Amino acid sequence: MQFPGIPGWANRGLRLASKHGVDCWIGVVQEVDRRLVRLAGRLSVTQVPELLTVCAEVLPIEIDLSDLVSADASGIEALQRLRARGATLVNAPGYLQLKLDSHTGAASVPAPKTGRSKSNG
Repeated sequence: MQFPGIPGWANRGLRLASKHGVDCWIGVVQEVDRRLVRLAGRLSVTQVPELLTVCAEVLPIEIDLSDLVSADASGIEALQRLRARGATLVNAPGYLQLKLDSHTGAASVPAPKTGRSKSNG
């Protein structure tokens, strides 16, 4: 099985991951000027500690999300925290970008107005 757009060395790891039931593959490449972290599959609470570890105390970090299929609430929150600390998130699929840009907390969507105000004039 080949994964399009992924270098050969990474394809080998993804093939292994898909055969052994790994939900999320985290690839790390340390370049001279940055660390590139590539996520593929389904990011969940199980992988968050590893993601935070590979991104700890290293800047600049670029996190490529082009092969990320889904992320649970813990995964989204971890990516938001990493972005807030200075990581650049690139190539996020549209539906994940919407989740990443949403605010966490109860007041993220304004409540609908229940009554009409009348004006005299």
